[in-house]
Amino acid sequence: MIRVLLVEDDKNLCFILKSSLEQMIGGYEVTTAPNGREGLELLEQKTFDVIVSDVEMPVMDGMTMVQHIRRHHPRLAIIFITGLTTARDVINGYQSGADFYIKKPFLPEELNAHIQAVLKMKQSAPAPQTEEAPTKEEYAIGNYRFLPSQHQLCYGEERQTLTPKEAQILEMLCRRKGQVVRRDDLLTAVWETADFYSSRSLDVFITKLRKYLSQDPTVSLKSLKGVGVCLED
Repeated sequence: MIRVLLVEDDKNLCFILKSSLEQMIGGYEVTTAPNGREGLELLEQKTFDVIVSDVEMPVMDGMTMVQHIRRHHPRLAIIFITGLTTARDVINGYQSGADFYIKKPFLPEELNAHIQAVLKMKQSAPAPQTEEAPTKEEYAIGNYRFLPSQHQLCYGEERQTLTPKEAQILEMLCRRKGQVVRRDDLLTAVWETADFYSSRSLDVFITKLRKYLSQDPTVSLKSLKGVGVCLED
């Protein structure tokens, strides 16, 4: 039985998806929530295999909810279902921590296919850090201090709070400082896929990290087109 947390403020769509997954397709147990805040509350009470969430909702939107989830559940399968369809919307969705992004309208069978795909991907992906050195409490990057467990990048008294994905990318680069980290390795570790949207998102994240590190001229974050990224100080 696949346990789904469906977070959607459209009651009609909720009913259709829940009944379709549980009765027409079968093999699902669907719990619903009308907004991100109630979704987080349910996640504290029950265990789910996958979260399916709208983006635009009252009280707490889907992206904010997913950012909270990723701090404690980095490998939980998360799928966005939304009418927001611009490239920027899609990039923002992946940046917040979603694994897949389905544009409305869609058929329940499509959702089922996406759920099966993302769960298969999660099961086949290696556990985090199995081939990496253990997480350090602190990394030195030039005159910066990076605290990965706190998602904090410090420069003197200044502190920049990173998103979970920003912190994960920067930690991978810190572990192999002075070496080129392949794009495919970054994409697989952070998004668990190397599709077009995740690749574009990676470029956005690298640009943001480069900006965060710009106060120290000795620090360099180089992108080798089509190859990978190298952090030097």
